Amino acid sequence: MNGLTRIIHALSITAFALLFLQGCSEDANSYNGEVELSQTELQIILETDDAAGAVDSALAELFTLDATASKSTGVSNECYSAEYTQTGYTVTFNNCVLNGTENINGTLTVTYNLENETSAFTATYVDFYVGTLKLNGTRSYTLGSDIEQGTIAFTVVSNMSVEMEDESVISENGTKVFSFTFGENLETSIFTLSGTWQVEADGNTYIVETITDLAGNFGCEYLTSGSMDVNKNGLTITIDFGDGTCDNVATLVFPNGNTQEVTL
Repeated sequence: MNGLTRIIHALSITAFALLFLQGCSEDANSYNGEVELSQTELQIILETDDAAGAVDSALAELFTLDATASKSTGVSNECYSAEYTQTGYTVTFNNCVLNGTENINGTLTVTYNLENETSAFTATYVDFYVGTLKLNGTRSYTLGSDIEQGTIAFTVVSNMSVEMEDESVISENGTKVFSFTFGENLETSIFTLSGTWQVEADGNTYIVETITDLAGNFGCEYLTSGSMDVNKNGLTITIDFGDGTCDNVATLVFPNGNTQEVTL
């Protein structure tokens, strides 16, 4: 789960970012002079998930450790330490670099979901720092697998805010589902991302919704299929990543029906 979390998060966010940086800002502005999606706004859309996602793999790893051993001895390494209880655990990050991020500092409280038999837990952030970003809020995780289909997946429900160094605040809430299906090799092993989430910043609201699951494989550096809508203050642009072919082209579809191919 540790490797899966890092790989899917990195590939999906990178492909999303490259698409908009090269196409969306200019094209959206040509559709409506009052509405555009700039590189700065793209960074805002990604900021919350990128910061909070830095600790996802560590939380999943701690959750899957042997519970009996963990509760009696705790877990500690150069990056973080965890103490277990009957209802969850508390993990403290020790000013370390995790998954290539800036230094991570602070304590998270993780509570198990005891109401059903699924593998689920909620992490609560209180003045938690990733570099100069301060995180507050919750992220709830549900882990699952289908052995017969060779698939593992996790759902993340976020209700988070990020305070920047200049004291401006970005908020995000919504649901994302990540999955990985094992194949015989890298080219036939598939990862997907789906969900709906909303970001608010600087008086603007951005709503992202996948239409069909965004998908790729580890033999291709780009997303190969799937589509999603991005709505900014009422303007919706659809992004189509293709039919499964490994290429660096995606298509933007504007509300008036115009289309524009962009290079990833």
